Amino acid sequence: MHSQRQAFGSRAILTIIVLVLLGAWAPTAWGQDASSSSSQGKPVSPASSAETDKNGANAAQPPAADALPPRVANVRPDTYIIGADDVLAINVWKEPEISKTVPVRPDGMISLPLLGEIKARGLTPVQLEDQISDSLKKIMSDPQVTVIVNQVNSLTFNIMGQVAKPGYFPLTRPMTVLDAIALCGGFRDFAKQKKIYVLRTSPDGKQERLKFNYKQVINGKNMAQNIQLQPHDTLVVP
Repeated sequence: MHSQRQAFGSRAILTIIVLVLLGAWAPTAWGQDASSSSSQGKPVSPASSAETDKNGANAAQPPAADALPPRVANVRPDTYIIGADDVLAINVWKEPEISKTVPVRPDGMISLPLLGEIKARGLTPVQLEDQISDSLKKIMSDPQVTVIVNQVNSLTFNIMGQVAKPGYFPLTRPMTVLDAIALCGGFRDFAKQKKIYVLRTSPDGKQERLKFNYKQVINGKNMAQNIQLQPHDTLVVP
């Protein structure tokens, strides 16, 4: 009987210890779960979002348009021939008043402070640098001149008539009549593909008409018609 009382007492003590431990653990566990649930459902603050964007997504985005470098024509300054409508950046070292970005007028001339009218058409950028430098030597010592072609607008040709996208196109690489037709998006429904022609002005001012039969060329016939276009050519698709 005495041993039974001892066993019962031991069990009672063990039960009390277990209950005490459970009571101490439950609030802590409940608090952890509540905190975890709260943090999962809680919206991300603007500051946290900004930090994530700064270190993550925004880092992969391209720079803003105004942060990009200006477009400069990819031409060789010793071989490219300047033409009308080209845009030139003239820089004279330590002379900001003379340094200007100027267009080449239809008459081939540009205007610069102190120098007035200067012929640019028909010269390379290097030749124009020498010409401006020689003119400046009359009013200053050892001028350092740089000419950069910012925009090539003289190397263009025109497509008109029954095509998807008529207009002026750049001619900064070799291009045939067939290439030009593809560039402008092809023909419209009623284009006369056998009566295409190129209008070209020769150096003496005379205009010649060069015929192009699209049907023949795509069938491999009379391929000599597929001429390489020149600046200021006009491709007509009736």
